[in-house]
Amino acid sequence: MLDKSNTQTSDNQSGPIAREPRSIVLVGLMGAGKSAIGRRLAARLGLTFHDSDIEIEAAAGLSIADIFAQHGEAHFRTGERRVIARLLADGPIVLATGGGAFMDEATRALIASCGISVWLRAPVPVLLRRVAGRTHRPLLNAGDPAEILTRLSGLRAPVYAQAHIIIDSSEDPPDMTTDTVLAALDRFAPPRSIPVALPDAPYEVVIGRGLLKGAGARLASALPQLRVIVVTDEHVAAAHLPILAASLDDAGFTHDTLVVPPGESSKSLARFAALIEDILALKPERQTAIVALGGGVIGDLAGFAAAATLRGLPFAQIPTSLLAQVDSSVGGKTGVNSRHGKNLIGAFHQPRLVIIDSDTLATLPRREAAAGYAEIVKAGLIADADLYEWCEANGAALLDGDQALQEQAIGRAVAFKAAVVVADPHETAPNDGRALLNLGHSFAHTFEAETGYGSALLHGEAVAIGLVCAFDLSARLGHCHPEIARRVSAHLARVGLPHRIDGWAAAALIEHMQRDKKMRDGRLSFVLARGIGAAFTSRAVPADAVRETLLACGAV
Repeated sequence: MLDKSNTQTSDNQSGPIAREPRSIVLVGLMGAGKSAIGRRLAARLGLTFHDSDIEIEAAAGLSIADIFAQHGEAHFRTGERRVIARLLADGPIVLATGGGAFMDEATRALIASCGISVWLRAPVPVLLRRVAGRTHRPLLNAGDPAEILTRLSGLRAPVYAQAHIIIDSSEDPPDMTTDTVLAALDRFAPPRSIPVALPDAPYEVVIGRGLLKGAGARLASALPQLRVIVVTDEHVAAAHLPILAASLDDAGFTHDTLVVPPGESSKSLARFAALIEDILALKPERQTAIVALGGGVIGDLAGFAAAATLRGLPFAQIPTSLLAQVDSSVGGKTGVNSRHGKNLIGAFHQPRLVIIDSDTLATLPRREAAAGYAEIVKAGLIADADLYEWCEANGAALLDGDQALQEQAIGRAVAFKAAVVVADPHETAPNDGRALLNLGHSFAHTFEAETGYGSALLHGEAVAIGLVCAFDLSARLGHCHPEIARRVSAHLARVGLPHRIDGWAAAALIEHMQRDKKMRDGRLSFVLARGIGAAFTSRAVPADAVRETLLACGAV
């Protein structure tokens, strides 16, 4: 599991690459079980176990209590850091650290550079029972142990929450907790951070597994105030809100939650107005952040509310659907629908941070995962032929739940979109800027309008059909080979996405299209393609050609 045979997949290739072994460093309060679990981990993994407190006493020739008494805590922490550095230099090992070690910034950086940190989190009553009668704990000897542990927990939990892995260590037998740690280590891979380097509002998109458990610590470093209002929907709240709430508690946040009904119907002016009133009722300050926990609907709605409330509140995204992870959570587009069309009311409002936990996809219905996958296909078709070919080879396995493939695809799609957004933040470039992200969307929004923006046709499903239409239209205008549209259609069909609009009225679809927000001087902008990975924008598109494409794709 942790030896050199372990592998992970790079972002630019489908094969494995070697991952160097890393030490396992256990952190947490006294009584969390670091030594007991550490010894068992070392035995199971065939590694050497070290306890930093024991090593410090051996090096100093004094007990921890005597070092504190004679030299003070600052002296002790300096020696502790040196000992930990020496031990980790001989890694990989399993190391149990003292309760205060991880509080030191330099020590945390040292551990992060060569180890996997694991916080054994335990409630104060459990800790009290485990440390009862122990007199060698200098920090406990200064007063009431319950009061001291409660205070230390409140002080240290926000820092412990920065650990790579968080494990609850409560009343389970040590062997069971060890099994839990081993399972978490087996799945662990360092998260990937993708910068969105906007000059006036830079932020990061962090992608990995189990990130929801540590989201509070990441949000604390990105947001201006330790107060947030979480906006989510009923389905996501049931699946993921308890984990996020515990993480926010660990990081010291004060937090409230507003829950809206699930589905596209929540992207309405009425729901937006109600959400604004609910936010204002919580008396936010100008630095209180809105955190969107959910899919694209929640991100768009909560982001628009953040943009409008108090003329702009800080905002963070924790997308839980594949569609939101690869598309709507990145780039700052927020908004709601009108009876006149999709996303006609909104604002650009960039998030301060985007946290993508691929574990959330395990609860996503396959249909919704496939809808998100259409946006990954779209990224390849716009400007990355290698990505599209990767999709043809791996798309089915990705949708069958291969988490490594999911993370690889998310990373590539986010990196692509981040580059486009940085080059054209507000979609104002005259030619082929951010507008290229609308490949297939002129058709897709039309199909969604025809079906009422509901569950009959998900946004990603509409995009899938729109991609086929865009390449059919491009071929009709002589820009690319007709076979490409058939190739794209065949791939979408293989992964279970719709690719035709059989039986819909072409005249009604064209009428919807004329209400699109991209209309200018009575002409609609289309994203066309000269081939796979070679998209461009054009307004020189005859209406007859659009109608012929709709008919070819099944309209009547």
